[in-house]
Amino acid sequence: MKVLLTDLFSTLIPGGDASRDKVNAQMGTILGVDPTAFQQAFDASSHERFIGAYGDLPATLRLIADRCGGTPTEAQVTKATALRRSLARRLLAAAPATTLDTLATFKAAGWRIGLVSNITAETQLQWPGSPMAKYYDATAFSAEVGAAKPSPAIYLSACDSLGAHPTDCIFVGDGNDGELPAAAALGMHAIRTTEHADNAPTWTGPTITTFAELTTFQ
Repeated sequence: MKVLLTDLFSTLIPGGDASRDKVNAQMGTILGVDPTAFQQAFDASSHERFIGAYGDLPATLRLIADRCGGTPTEAQVTKATALRRSLARRLLAAAPATTLDTLATFKAAGWRIGLVSNITAETQLQWPGSPMAKYYDATAFSAEVGAAKPSPAIYLSACDSLGAHPTDCIFVGDGNDGELPAAAALGMHAIRTTEHADNAPTWTGPTITTFAELTTFQ
């Protein structure tokens, strides 16, 4: 095995759930609707946002604000968009040094590395500026692929980009969205990490407590 596929949130970086909730509510206030209602509607639309069903972030904000009874101005949408993109940049900058070192170790050893992430359009736009991006040879972003984990399509998209068969791959993730059994069903060697979250406590396969421990599987 010389192909490493990883999840992003709660695997390489913290999920930032509390920060997300705060920002989502603030966006509602900016857009002129009830902040709690907007946060709930935004959260409820996660799958649609993951697969890019609503288009870009400004279009998504207008649609969800409309569902909450609002008709935001262009200036309000622009301000809310900037707030959400700022959150994405902060989260993507939060990779521990040990995680970056581990990615560098795999890269130096000749591994091909791919990202398989349920990710919304605004976060995808910020990825190239993250400290992790330089270690990755391919990305399979759900908003770009049009499929989200646990769909086999998103894993196979990463494999195709890397010229790899699923059985060539290690996949490491926190286990959210049923990603681990889905990867294993394709023949990947699936490994759970609990460094940032314990999202799959019933997983009976290999588990590491920090991403850095992944070097033991080289």
